[in-house]
Amino acid sequence: MSWRRLIFVLLLLLGLATPIAGAAAAPRSTSFTQDWRFVLADPANAHMPDYDDSAWRRLDLPHDWSIEFDPDPQAAPGEGYYRAGTGWYRKTFTLPATAKGKRISLEFDGVYMDSHVYVNGKLAANHPYGYTGFNVDMTDLVHTDGAPNVVAVKVVHQAPSSRWYAGSGIYRNVHLVVTEPVHVARHGVFVTTPDLETTYPQGYARIDVKTDLVGSGTVTHHVLDADGVVVASGKDLRVDRPKLWSTDQPYLYTLLTKVSSGDTVRTRFGIRWFRIDPAEGFSLNGRYSKLQGVNLHHTLGALGAAVSEDGIRQQLLTMKRMGVNAVRTSHNPPSPEFVRLCDELGLLLMIEAFDTWHTPKKQYDYGRFFDENSDADIEEMVHAARNSPSVIMWSIGNEIPDGTSVAIGVPIARRLIDDIKSVDRTRPVVIGSHSYTSVPEDGSAQDQILRMLDGVGLNYNSAKSVDALHAKYPGTFFVESESSSETSARGVYLDPGQLNTGQNYTPGKQGGSSYDNNIVGWASSGEHALKKDRDRKFLAGQFLWSGQDYIGEPTPYSGVFPVRSSLFGAVDTAGFEKDQFYLFQSQWSAKPMVHLLPMDWTAHEPGAPVQVWAYSNAPDVELFLNGRSLGVKSFSTKKTTYGKSYLETDEPTGDDKTCAGGSYTSPNGGTGHLRLAWTVPFEPGELTAVARENGRQVATDGLRTAGAPARVALKTVRGKQLDYVTATVVDAGGTVVPNADNQITFSATGGRIVGTDNGRPEDEENFTKPVRSAFQGKALAIVTAGARVTAKLGAARPRPAADASYSGAATTLPAHLIDGNPDTAWSNFYTKGQTPQLPATSLSHASDWVALNWPKRTVGKLTATFTTGGVYSLPKEVDVRYWDGARYTPVTGLHVAWAGESGAPSTVTFDAVSTTGVRLGLTSSAPGTGGGFLRIAELTAS
Repeated sequence: MSWRRLIFVLLLLLGLATPIAGAAAAPRSTSFTQDWRFVLADPANAHMPDYDDSAWRRLDLPHDWSIEFDPDPQAAPGEGYYRAGTGWYRKTFTLPATAKGKRISLEFDGVYMDSHVYVNGKLAANHPYGYTGFNVDMTDLVHTDGAPNVVAVKVVHQAPSSRWYAGSGIYRNVHLVVTEPVHVARHGVFVTTPDLETTYPQGYARIDVKTDLVGSGTVTHHVLDADGVVVASGKDLRVDRPKLWSTDQPYLYTLLTKVSSGDTVRTRFGIRWFRIDPAEGFSLNGRYSKLQGVNLHHTLGALGAAVSEDGIRQQLLTMKRMGVNAVRTSHNPPSPEFVRLCDELGLLLMIEAFDTWHTPKKQYDYGRFFDENSDADIEEMVHAARNSPSVIMWSIGNEIPDGTSVAIGVPIARRLIDDIKSVDRTRPVVIGSHSYTSVPEDGSAQDQILRMLDGVGLNYNSAKSVDALHAKYPGTFFVESESSSETSARGVYLDPGQLNTGQNYTPGKQGGSSYDNNIVGWASSGEHALKKDRDRKFLAGQFLWSGQDYIGEPTPYSGVFPVRSSLFGAVDTAGFEKDQFYLFQSQWSAKPMVHLLPMDWTAHEPGAPVQVWAYSNAPDVELFLNGRSLGVKSFSTKKTTYGKSYLETDEPTGDDKTCAGGSYTSPNGGTGHLRLAWTVPFEPGELTAVARENGRQVATDGLRTAGAPARVALKTVRGKQLDYVTATVVDAGGTVVPNADNQITFSATGGRIVGTDNGRPEDEENFTKPVRSAFQGKALAIVTAGARVTAKLGAARPRPAADASYSGAATTLPAHLIDGNPDTAWSNFYTKGQTPQLPATSLSHASDWVALNWPKRTVGKLTATFTTGGVYSLPKEVDVRYWDGARYTPVTGLHVAWAGESGAPSTVTFDAVSTTGVRLGLTSSAPGTGGGFLRIAELTAS
């Protein structure tokens, strides 16, 4: 209890203070989420009160029906291969006699999508947009005499309706609202703190309240501090010595609004001011800082779209640990819970309205309803969150096709801006756009829309285009609404010496490299994005695409089943950190840290050179292997042109073809990396990084070689309604087995398992099942709060009949080795297209392998049909290993007879072994060039 609260309680006991009358009055809104009936079908007359729904499933809301199914290869890849459809929800309830004469309504926070609400058989509302809340007035449709009432909700989700997984159903909360006839209108209180930048230094804050009433009545206001103590009352509200809301100390006040009719509304708010200056960038409460932001879709991994306060808290706390101070709600209005938690945790918000305007991006998306509904929906977005201290920007849309049309886009933009300003003039209005990668021509749609807006969110602009826009539009502020967009999978590493590389298409190994070097055509590395933002004071900051992997939009594996999630995130769908998380943490967090990658000191051959990187915010890092120092690597301390100090190496980076010399160059003339690097010949044991500042150890990180999987270690994070249980596969000594993919069976007593996940992009296991294969040694179970969880370690994933270390394309998979068709083949050839900063690339690996697996048999010969000519050649050398039950062991007596022409069989013989699998290692004849790639049409063993 704070000292202010203690004094107030003592004064109450002494009779010297008076509590606020009605402060503890019953809330006018109560939860309406329990005991619904649901069916995924469209039965006739389901809206009628006497319809028999006894056979329907009983459930509580929020609910997402799509996440409950297995991925379907016939469904839309962009939506994660999940089913849509039409579903019905019904709830029977009674109202007490005291409700007679009151105003009665339902508040839906969000239904995806095109919902039709019936009350006692009458259509009471239709709300097409899936991301805004809406009110259903039931006053004249319900019984208050004890007779039952029936609410029926039809949800029509036609696919494809979205570019990512949206979920289906009543996926947000529902509330029953009962008020007096005279009451505060819905969203009827608006709290602002005018002239705070002037009054705060004078020791006070003025609280201005605008109240909209239904009917006539007298209104009184009281401001309560975080302890519930009244600090201001009356008509002119003034808070002395106010505590400011900030990202470090998110202090919240409550406004108590009372109407003489008895209606009471509580509104939470914060006292803060901010500025986004076109030249000076972003400041909060007079303190300059960068927006260190991420984009987040509304889904929560294994929970799908169903709102969970605990799930959102887990997600946001993870982002905070990365150093994040801002979130863009891409590309739609968020749930009330999301906004409330950002207020509590200290995260700034850019809230976005739409992903499409009049012209649709998908056949059944919101474009069908935009013209008729967009005014109401964007005003609802602003009304719902305008009292949040987190919100600093409203966005009218993302990458809108209409934004390049003078006839269509310009008038729509003006209308949407006016809609927002009619509700809130205290925050700037922006757009998120990829249409400003070059400077617009005067009078173009892009030019006209930019001049209407307060600021522009830039998606994937080069440093030169950012500077050119700033020069032409000095009165407009700029922020990167989407930055980087690199793709990676946790624990996957390829080609650390390359700035961009292909991704692996081998089933079971599909994932992008975590060396910050798997970059799609429009994107840049995380390092490049950080440097570009860091160097420009005028640039308000950036929003990384994305904070977390999300279901749907399976980039860079679009249309490759069963890859069902994106690979953009700093953390995966399970919330487990990727290496990208630590790159951004090293630049965004002041807490000393160091992180080693690869996060695997097990799956390497003895003596093989391993590229080891360290991300750190300390200037010096020393690397040790089994206690031996491998040397100290150091950053240089540099300064931006506006005086901000930062750490960076000094070598050319080769990461920007648009700059002289080919390396991204800061305005101060500097180049360099944001990581330190060593080449380490592998030996089993322990690899340790020690970070130092001024000679003092400030952080460490370590990796240890693991043995065979032995058990599952569990770690639980408790929540109010859900607990998050991380399962880690460890060896007998407790070391994480980084490549373990064993099946884990979860059990819960005293509760139930809600969902499981492992963060694996190509995982097709059902999110709602209690069985989950580990991915890179980890899995997650989400359970009802307080449940006791156990986990049983099962077998590893079975090895496929044909396998490979790497496949360069979806059409050259290992299965073609054994399909008997000479026209199909496995190959490690890949091409990676150019990006705005990097040229196209296609460089062969030093080595790869292919393998055959079967029930146990004796073999002593492999026959391979290689393609030669052009980019393909025979390998320089080969080796053969067989599975001995624990590891791959080299064969003896190896002999190779190479074919004399392309398409003819080459044979590899060796001393016969009895085994369940053999692996053919292939060394390139021209590694690191545009040749030396491998292609095998057929591979047989005898």
